[in-house]
Amino acid sequence: MAGRERMASMDAAWLQMEEPANLMMITAVLWFDGPMDRERLREVVRERLVERYPRFRQRVVPGALGAPHWEDATDFDLDAHLSTLRVPDTGGRVALEALVGDWLGVPLERGRPLWQLHLVKGSPAGDVLLARLHHCMADGIALARVLLSLTDPVDPGPRVGDDEAERGTEPPVRPAAESLTAPRWMRLARGARSALRKGVEMVQEPILAGDLVREGARGVAALGKLLVQPPDPRSPLRGPLGTRKLAAWSGPVSLARVKAVGQTLGGTVNDVLLTAVTGALRRYLSAIDAPLEDVHALVPVNLRPLDEAIPRELGNHFGVVFLRLPIHLEDPRRRLREVSKRMEALKRSPEAVVTHGALEVLGRTPIALERIIVDVMGAKASLVATNVPGPRQPVSLAGAHLAGLTFWVPQAGHVGLGISLFSYAGQVTVGVASDAERVPDPGAIVAAFQDELDALASVAP
Repeated sequence: MAGRERMASMDAAWLQMEEPANLMMITAVLWFDGPMDRERLREVVRERLVERYPRFRQRVVPGALGAPHWEDATDFDLDAHLSTLRVPDTGGRVALEALVGDWLGVPLERGRPLWQLHLVKGSPAGDVLLARLHHCMADGIALARVLLSLTDPVDPGPRVGDDEAERGTEPPVRPAAESLTAPRWMRLARGARSALRKGVEMVQEPILAGDLVREGARGVAALGKLLVQPPDPRSPLRGPLGTRKLAAWSGPVSLARVKAVGQTLGGTVNDVLLTAVTGALRRYLSAIDAPLEDVHALVPVNLRPLDEAIPRELGNHFGVVFLRLPIHLEDPRRRLREVSKRMEALKRSPEAVVTHGALEVLGRTPIALERIIVDVMGAKASLVATNVPGPRQPVSLAGAHLAGLTFWVPQAGHVGLGISLFSYAGQVTVGVASDAERVPDPGAIVAAFQDELDALASVAP
């Protein structure tokens, strides 16, 4: 049938993981210095999303034997995907965070293309754009680049970096890579090393995941290690999930300050940020009298070189690694050294390539079996930690200057906490998304993160 194609197995895996308490939705919040014109936004979205990427005008339908397919939505209506919301003029960030938390628990409508943009009016600081996109369309890094392709540079002068997403355009699109099959497994492992040499890192600094892929030759051993890894310890971070979700995010954190702390204490920007995340969780758990035991963070790893265009068909091309956060360590300097040590071990690990292959296989298994496997793997972590790179120079969207943004990927495997870092124009924003049953006060983790950065700065000689 014209306009219909089978969904790639890895994309199908994310579609099939979705449950009412565990939505497989990528969420971005972008805030601006002033008002945004809806009609101008509509035109940019039409030109740079809907006309450029077919997935934004396709719906999901079942195919033979229940396998999902993409099908052109002949009744596609752009205005149905671009709504306008309002918050009280006096609500401030608290009102915005409450609104975003409410929408984190609302599934996308399956009968239409699986994305929605909400233009939020009423905030005295400026308008806000809330983007919700299903993970089956693409991975978080790809969708971040797609959203950033809506932007334009504020000044036409020279810009740092060569990511086309920073300039509102993508380079010529290459054909999408074919789906991974079992005989191609080792070629993917070799390809990960080759992709690294061509620039697989998401950005230079700061990043949690982009510089983790180094080798793929020890995949079988890595998979065995993951399978025998015990579940994370019992803590308030883990447990049954509900449908109510919460969100909070920080003000801008100076990237220069983070770099200075790292240079003084002997750690990378990544190490400093991860140490602050670890310390924030330690402070949070201590405040609620919970055990201060190490927990694992699921960290997505980008496997798509950023010097290549996002294919028109989008899709998922990433893996994950399990990073053990040294929460038991009280001294910030010792914690930083341990984070650095564990990060170095992951840089030599093929875990990301292994989990990429596992996700491909999951997309071909029955839904019930897939959910069992995902739950088993999810029990080995207590949070998802991501870092998404934004433009290094200021940008605007539909004529409105972008002041900042934050971004969350789904917490698969019944994980109830997501912590994200987004770098933009010399600033870093930390965002926390949580299940209300697990972390009823995500703002406390945001505040603790900032306290931890202060603590690291204070111990620097």
